[in-house]
Amino acid sequence: MTTTPSAARPMRLRFAPSPTGQLHVGNARTAIFNWLLAKGSGGTFILRIEDTDRERSTAASEHAILDDLRWMGLDWSEGVEVGGACGPYRQTERLDLYRDKADELLEAGHAYFCFCSAETLEAERKAALAAGQPPMYRGTCRHITLEDARRRRDAGETAVIRLRVPEARDVAFDDVVRGTVTFNTAVIGDPVLVRSDGIPAYNFAVVIDDALMDITHVVRGEDHISNTPRQLLLYEAFGWTPPAFAHVSLVMGPDHSPLSKRHGATSVAEFRARGYLPEALVNYLALIGWSPGEGQELLPLDELARRFRLDTVGHSAGVFDEEKLAWVNRHYLKQAAPARLTGLGVRFLRQAGWIDQVTGEDIAFLAELVPVTAASLDRLEQLPGRLAFLFDYSAERTLENAAIRAEALAAQPVVDALAAELASGAPMLDKEAFRAVATRVRERTGQKGKALFHPIRLVLTGEAEGMELDLAVPAIERGAARLPRIAGARARAEAFVRVLAAGTQGTR
Repeated sequence: MTTTPSAARPMRLRFAPSPTGQLHVGNARTAIFNWLLAKGSGGTFILRIEDTDRERSTAASEHAILDDLRWMGLDWSEGVEVGGACGPYRQTERLDLYRDKADELLEAGHAYFCFCSAETLEAERKAALAAGQPPMYRGTCRHITLEDARRRRDAGETAVIRLRVPEARDVAFDDVVRGTVTFNTAVIGDPVLVRSDGIPAYNFAVVIDDALMDITHVVRGEDHISNTPRQLLLYEAFGWTPPAFAHVSLVMGPDHSPLSKRHGATSVAEFRARGYLPEALVNYLALIGWSPGEGQELLPLDELARRFRLDTVGHSAGVFDEEKLAWVNRHYLKQAAPARLTGLGVRFLRQAGWIDQVTGEDIAFLAELVPVTAASLDRLEQLPGRLAFLFDYSAERTLENAAIRAEALAAQPVVDALAAELASGAPMLDKEAFRAVATRVRERTGQKGKALFHPIRLVLTGEAEGMELDLAVPAIERGAARLPRIAGARARAEAFVRVLAAGTQGTR
């Protein structure tokens, strides 16, 4: 049995997550590939929810997955929440359909009831492993007639429904990514289609859903390759034409094992929370295992869709490199509109406890500062750290550092001259006013270059490095005029001199 589905029909692709947790970036890449292929071909992208794991599936997880997909810019024209001609699009709303299809297979002899207990099956599995054989169901119940099976069920016995797999046959398919893949039914066994509680197994439900939703291409992770022959046998049993299959490599961690929590953040929600932009995450995930060609990597979603082709997807393992993601994110942070960056950055400043209620004037102030700062960040969660000089100044904490205290003492003429200039000058320093103050401090002390500006930096920011001073000092002054938490340049210089003097007296 070899399958070569027709490619003439308009493409219909689906993403079918299970709402049992957060959206993993590996699954997000699968969604991206399906979306790109659908959009680039003028086809349809369908969102289906596989929620038959009743113990683990939650409405909260489903909502979070949908929210993450929309955040990434992946819209769907058919599926949950938008409807369509092939609904419903949640598996738990299709249980009657699965039962009817199971009855079809039973009546046609392609499936049968199995009454073997879990204990018996486990003993058989262990025996097969001990003998060095693949653990498969032995077919104990294959020869029970449908009439006898139904009689036993009516009498109260529990049973699953299994597919009657043909013996000693090859099942082959042409994988768009991997070429021809062949399995022999001798290693497949008779898989469970419907569990004893009436809930369909994955392979059964997915075939029915894909067939009745007219899915033309199934793009999924390579961990599903072993499911494909079972599904193809179901297509054959129903007399349906199977879709084209494309199994893409899994997203791996730096150690080339499947990406997991031990590698750090793994879910879309985690990367969102850390301040990665959606266009950066989508662009980067699209590059894992695929290249848009022409020596380009940083492309908008619509251009990625225009260039995406399944036959250019590689089958080697794709490694998730957060440094590369950070590089992509820096690019998009620099391109983002200032108002957007400000709106996103406010959340992180709130989380740091530095701002609370934000007025229009506060937003105007932050809009001048956040975009300049964001241009040097890997992700927006770093924003509070880069703006600590502004919101979290402490002369006491700065001078607790022995090296900084020693430098300040050695440069005390600069420190004192700066404090004196600020005490006698205008309270608001813009860029030109700050430069004029620095010039007068240079004239009073004879210091220049690093010997002049580094002590000034320590006094006014409390940090040894950071934003250019002619940007940082005006920001300090504007912030002090708007936000009570921010101390102005004069107050900072006075505090620094006071703390420095107190520490000097304490050592005498």
